[in-house]
Amino acid sequence: MSSRLLKIAVVGHTNTGKTSLVRTLTRNRAFGAVEDRGGTTRQVTTTELQSEGRGLIELYDSPGLENAPELIEWLDSQPGDRHAGPARVQALLDDGQAARRFDQEARVLELMLGMDIGLYVIDSREPVLEKYQDELAILALCARPIVPVLNFTVAEGSREAQWRKALAEVTLHTVIAFDAAVRDPASERRLFEKLKSQLDGFETVLDDWLTRLEADEADRLQAALRAISTLLIDVAAARRRAEASDPEAVSSALGELQNSVRRREQATVETLLALYRFDAKAYEDEDLPLTDGCWAEDPFDSETLRAYGIETGKLAGLGAGAGALVDVATGGLSLGMGTLIGTLAGGGAGLVKGLGSRAVDQVRNRVTLAIDDSTLALITARQLHLLKSLRRRGHGSPTAVSARDAPDRDHAVPVLLRRARYRPSWSELNPGARPAERRSEIEALAVELKARLDSQAIQKS
Repeated sequence: MSSRLLKIAVVGHTNTGKTSLVRTLTRNRAFGAVEDRGGTTRQVTTTELQSEGRGLIELYDSPGLENAPELIEWLDSQPGDRHAGPARVQALLDDGQAARRFDQEARVLELMLGMDIGLYVIDSREPVLEKYQDELAILALCARPIVPVLNFTVAEGSREAQWRKALAEVTLHTVIAFDAAVRDPASERRLFEKLKSQLDGFETVLDDWLTRLEADEADRLQAALRAISTLLIDVAAARRRAEASDPEAVSSALGELQNSVRRREQATVETLLALYRFDAKAYEDEDLPLTDGCWAEDPFDSETLRAYGIETGKLAGLGAGAGALVDVATGGLSLGMGTLIGTLAGGGAGLVKGLGSRAVDQVRNRVTLAIDDSTLALITARQLHLLKSLRRRGHGSPTAVSARDAPDRDHAVPVLLRRARYRPSWSELNPGARPAERRSEIEALAVELKARLDSQAIQKS
């Protein structure tokens, strides 16, 4: 059993996604440079995977191999035992003229001599060409285990089956499909499990890292669900009051309430991006239109509701009069101001039934405004949609985060949010909030949202 760090070289042809793989494994979108052209990485760069401050694994990103066929010919022309792999590599490194001629290959081979294992990254969209077989033959001279990693396997034009067959023909049977643009904890676990099968003595190191991965994933998801649950309770319990006889006061209170909800939802977006280590510019998509980390579509716009298949007025959570009091889906009052005031003055206490005793005091003179169920359903749906996209997105893609799934059509408003309607003290958007009172509800709502995510995943599969 080894007590030192496991050293892994990430090698392969130019522009196959080596740096992207390291980014995804480290959850670090800032590592290295990723561009859609060959030869971006010119030097060996390294990063460390740690658990509780203790280094476990060193990952080395390397320049792309570019001239393997000519290097094979040069090696074959040299004297010495052709089966003495490391010695032949060292002879190349000691020959200054040859090392300069095959600069990229020399850097990679020198790196491999000091490694425990190499991950040979393959763009599975590429045809199986002789130059790739030459690269594998050269890397084998370093006498280190090699695990081929098939990248871009979910992309159109993937030749995964052909590559697996070709690799088996050169006795490389330990192959892993790992798309660096797609974050898949199950594939990542399989990658490290396969490394265990190739590395006697590093089982403990790899087991420690796998334990860390599993715990991190669970903690990150739980923190995200708590953040969304807290947002939803804040919004459900939020309210503003105004004099019913003063149209300007009602309009001002409504506008202030809506703005507070917009700010609160944006804070949750930023929390989710940070949890999954994406910056504000990393997320841009037609279905989830975050521009510079902000929702482009307003939650109080009827077109936003329609985009998620939510019809205004279909989800009544405050009783029959909820939509009459304030129609936040269209950004205004659903009844004319005169009609609303007349309704209240005519004994419309039932319109605010369930909003709490403090909300209905002097109801003939005051109105309480709250967010309706349609908007709650929208915020729930798009926050869960964002969370699912971030959970799936790898850090290795050079493009902005892009969701592939359509928005969810589960518009049920959680029962706990209906309880929050009666508890204005639960919302930090209200004066005099007492957040400690809602802790158990936040945890319970997080459990309910997790169950919804799991159900959607089962239905999709």
